[in-house]
Amino acid sequence: MVSDGRAGIQNQALGLAEAVARLTPADIAVKHVRWRPLFDRWPSGLKTPAMLAPGSFNPRDVTDWPDLWIATGRASLPLSARVRDWSGGRTFTVQTQDPRWNNDAYDLIVAPAHDSLSGDNVFEIIGSPHRITPQRLAEAAPAFAARTAPLPHPRVAVMIGGRSKAFDLTPAHAALLADRIKAAVQASGGSLLLTFSRRTPGAAQAVMTERLSALPGWIWDGTGDNPLFAMLDAADHVLVTEDSANMATEAAATGKPVHVLPMIALKPAGKFARLHADLRAHGAARPFDGMLEGWTYAPLNETERAARAVLEAMRTL
Repeated sequence: MVSDGRAGIQNQALGLAEAVARLTPADIAVKHVRWRPLFDRWPSGLKTPAMLAPGSFNPRDVTDWPDLWIATGRASLPLSARVRDWSGGRTFTVQTQDPRWNNDAYDLIVAPAHDSLSGDNVFEIIGSPHRITPQRLAEAAPAFAARTAPLPHPRVAVMIGGRSKAFDLTPAHAALLADRIKAAVQASGGSLLLTFSRRTPGAAQAVMTERLSALPGWIWDGTGDNPLFAMLDAADHVLVTEDSANMATEAAATGKPVHVLPMIALKPAGKFARLHADLRAHGAARPFDGMLEGWTYAPLNETERAARAVLEAMRTL
C-alpha cells in the first residue's frame, strides 16, 4: 500500500489492505511517497519519478510488480495513474478517497459516499477505510489495562479534532465542549478517556485538559504509544468532533454509541452533513445532547465490504 506516511492518510490504504489480507492470503508492503519540496505542489500530471524525494518509494526500483496496488492521498496520484502502464497491466490499481484527477486511470476508486462521486469504477462506502476491527481493539487493550481497567463505568472515549478548511476549534469553543463533556461524565458517575488529533490547536488542547483533568480517567498527552485502540475497546460511549470523517467512521466501527460534538463551522456542512446523516441512518451516531444515552447497532464494517469489492473486481477484470 502507498501513501505519504501521515497516519490519517496511511491508515486508509493500510486498513483496506489488511481487510483484503483477512479474506485471501496476501503480503502487505508499506511504501511512502514524498516529492522534493520544489515539485510537491506541482500538478499531478506534470510529476515524474525523477522529482521524488530521496528515500521515497520509487517505481523505477520495482522489478516485480504486485497483483494489487492500494494507495491513498494526493502524493500517490502521479504514481497510481501510471501503474497500469508500468506493470504491463499486471497490477490492479485501487485509489481511496476522491482523486479529483484522472479518475479513469484507476481500476477501482473506493470513495466516501458523502463525496457523491460517480463512475463505473467507483465503489462507495460510508466514511473512510480504516484499521479498526473488534479483534484489533481487543489485542491493543492489555498493554494499557493498568490505566483503563480500574476506571468506573460508563467510560467515555472522546476523540477531539481541530482546525481544518471546514471547521475551527477556538479556546472558547473548546471550553464549551469541555464543560458539556464534564457535566455528562459527572452526572453518569463515569470516567474519561480523551485523545487529541494532530490538528487540535495547542490553546484548545490546553483549555480542555485543564477543565477535564479532575475527572477520573486518562487524557493522553501524546507521549508514548498511542492508546486510541485500547481506549475504544474500554469505552462504553464514544464522543467525536464533527470535523473528521476518519474519526467518525472509526468510532462507528466499535458498535458503541457515537455522540457527535459540534465544531465552529467555517463553511456550509456539505459532505460532513451527508456523512453524519449516513451514520444516523445506520444507527451509529447522534448529535451529542449532553446525555450519555445508550443504544445498540451493528458495528459499521465498510472496510471489509470494500475489500470484498476489490477482490470481486480483480476476479472479473
